[in-house]
Amino acid sequence: MPYIKTLAAVDHASAEGKQKEILDTARKQVGFIPNMYANMANVPAVLDTYLHGYGLFRGESGFSPAEQEVVFLAVSQVNGCAYCTAAHSMIADKMSGVPAPVLQAIRNGQPIPDARLAALFGLTQDIVRTLGKPGEGKVAAFLDAGYKEQDVLYIILAVSVKVLSNYSNHAFGTEVDSRFAAYKVG
Repeated sequence: MPYIKTLAAVDHASAEGKQKEILDTARKQVGFIPNMYANMANVPAVLDTYLHGYGLFRGESGFSPAEQEVVFLAVSQVNGCAYCTAAHSMIADKMSGVPAPVLQAIRNGQPIPDARLAALFGLTQDIVRTLGKPGEGKVAAFLDAGYKEQDVLYIILAVSVKVLSNYSNHAFGTEVDSRFAAYKVG
């Protein structure tokens, strides 16, 4: 249930100042203004921070595009964000090369049929659920799967970015864009 009731999505066509600047940046990056971005632009610093952190995670983490989607889906699921789960499911399926059985398992809450991605997903969800204090077993499984300790910090970056988007979507009750509608959950 949304709890921000008087703010409306910022219309790109009539936006001015910092709101217009950040929406212009967003449009250049993704080719359109997702509903989530129009809501976040009410406080340009929120959208700017999101875009900056998102870009750094995508560009510097060293995770493959498929691994990146697994991380974003893991966080969005724990945080109960239907918008981001739909968006990242579409990206996973159409752009990032997440194997269909892996995506299906994630979306259905079933065991992931890839040990490495399962370890990544498990640690990411545990980091979110435990407020940054994952269990030793999850960390060991992650490291045993071939990841490095430095990778944990990139997961923390992704969690931080998703908190901005997931919580903003909760606040506004953001409607899933038509581009992601086929991937809606619940």
